[in-house]
Amino acid sequence: MKRGEKIFCRAFQGAFRAALPILPYREPEILRRVKDIPKVLLQRNVDAVLLVTDKGVRGLGLTMQLEEELRKVGIRCAVYDKVEANPTIRMIEEARALYLKRDAKAIIAFGGGSAIDCGKVTGARIVKPKKPVHKMKGLLRICKKLPLLIAVPTTAGTGSETTLAAVITDSGTKRKYPINDFSLIPRYAVLDYHVTLGLPKFITATTGMDALTHAVEAYIGRSTTLETRFMAEQAAKLIYENLKKAYDDGQNARARENMLQAAYCAGVAFSRSYVGYVHAIAHSLGGQYGVPHGLANAVILPYFLEEYGPACYGKLAKLARCIGMVSKHTNDRRAAETFIQWVKDMNRYMEIPETIKEIREKDIPRLAKHAAEEGNPLYPVPVLMDAGELEVMYEKIMGKREEKADAGKNSETESILSQRKTHYIVLSKSSPESPGACHS
Repeated sequence: MKRGEKIFCRAFQGAFRAALPILPYREPEILRRVKDIPKVLLQRNVDAVLLVTDKGVRGLGLTMQLEEELRKVGIRCAVYDKVEANPTIRMIEEARALYLKRDAKAIIAFGGGSAIDCGKVTGARIVKPKKPVHKMKGLLRICKKLPLLIAVPTTAGTGSETTLAAVITDSGTKRKYPINDFSLIPRYAVLDYHVTLGLPKFITATTGMDALTHAVEAYIGRSTTLETRFMAEQAAKLIYENLKKAYDDGQNARARENMLQAAYCAGVAFSRSYVGYVHAIAHSLGGQYGVPHGLANAVILPYFLEEYGPACYGKLAKLARCIGMVSKHTNDRRAAETFIQWVKDMNRYMEIPETIKEIREKDIPRLAKHAAEEGNPLYPVPVLMDAGELEVMYEKIMGKREEKADAGKNSETESILSQRKTHYIVLSKSSPESPGACHS
């Protein structure tokens, strides 16, 4: 990246960091049980709601208790269960139409990050009927209070239940982009671990690593505060101590509860301190190829931690010490490398691939351009990169650079073997006896 562009990016990020104390950040009120939702609705005189979820969650019966409790107290419930991974504008418009048709007064987003993001932007479209979704992308394009929004996360990873962000896919352009506005922060977040019990192993793995990515990118960035560092440390420690347990035993209630708390803490951290290029690339891959967000983050994270190198060693080392991964006397480089290796080991243990094979070489320049547009100047990353530098990262993530390196090694090996073979033949002809965690 050119020097002038770097100066602009850092100045932009500095301005946002300086404004953090006066920006209207807030946290949702926490409920610990799904069955507490009807009481909240009655207190607010809500007699009809829109339940936004997906067929998988509803098919597992996870929303059954809520639907029954709402029926008992006379609250009408319209269900939109067509949300899919990487929610699209079409889904939002369908959910909005159902909300209006059933005269709903509140939205309950019940599911993973996709359902919660869909619920958020549905609410935005309700209060901004003349503003299409694509004009909401970016920063502070809504600025209007949403209908009552209650988020019930069924995965411990996205943190969407506490953030000001929603990520939407435009299926026409195959672009995935974030919408950031304080009005998108839910009024209530229901952290009920019971709805996460028995979550499939792969979802447990990828959403858990998604939460870790939120915590790490927030922590190593250049816009942290005392609160966000503390929340990121809490999240990383809980993930370090509980993700493997939750993965190995989906019915481990304590591990599930701790992972929900970890995702929430990480969400608070990155809402204020932002994420980085890991997310920018993950969003581009979700839009273009439908790669699940958590999976993309899990694969991409170690590549960028290694690429940032010494620029993130100090903070990464501090995080490793804080969570008990290394002793307090371990030097920064070794502690940071231990942390990166742990990320790789966890991915391997949970059968998360090392590369993303869906990436097509011909798409890389366009994807890198989109990632650069998302990341710069907003994301306060340790090392700034332009589109050209991000192209190199795409090549690494798809395994191309590794293949080139292997090809180079093979070519060199073949050359050496060829030379040895020639030398051996010469010797044979000339001689009949030739040999064969803590907080800041």
